[in-house]
Amino acid sequence: VETVAFDFAHQHEGHAALTQPDQVADILAGLPVGHRENDQPLDLVLERTIAVAPERVWAAWTEPELLMQWFTPAPWKTVAAELDLRPGGRCVTTMESPEGERYPNAGCYLAVEPNRLLVFTSALGEDYRPATPSNGADNMAFTARIEIEPAAGGGTVYRAIAMHPDEATCSRHDEMGFHHGWGAALDQLVALMS
Repeated sequence: VETVAFDFAHQHEGHAALTQPDQVADILAGLPVGHRENDQPLDLVLERTIAVAPERVWAAWTEPELLMQWFTPAPWKTVAAELDLRPGGRCVTTMESPEGERYPNAGCYLAVEPNRLLVFTSALGEDYRPATPSNGADNMAFTARIEIEPAAGGGTVYRAIAMHPDEATCSRHDEMGFHHGWGAALDQLVALMS
């Protein structure tokens, strides 16, 4: 049996030498290579400079015991986290409402660059298998891009981008309180990691 491997990074039209994980993640997310700004009308963006070192922000996102302490805005809480930190790795968090209802959120990591970039999506499962989104956000498909950059003078420039497949999904996520919810969670991250 002959095995033929498809080299996505070298076969993508117009990009003969893609080698960086974030370049491949951009393509998988339907973005132009090198996408760094909110130049997409289907994106929701939360950007702040916070007084937490990039390494500590990274730890808050990648260590399950830390993630469970800040990830869901109170009075909700995160009661479980399974994080396989590798491109193609499984990413599952379970949120619990104040009434005790649980909402598992499953997805797949697209890019994992320590202390710099974390990209995950609800549209794929482990090892990039197509998946029907299952999350506490009305099972909407979206890709999240968490960018972590050292800030001049200390701290971190933190940028969370939620990318959506269409205007209706983006609007629904915005109306559900993206900025308030993700902002409140970031406040909790800062309080925990300061």
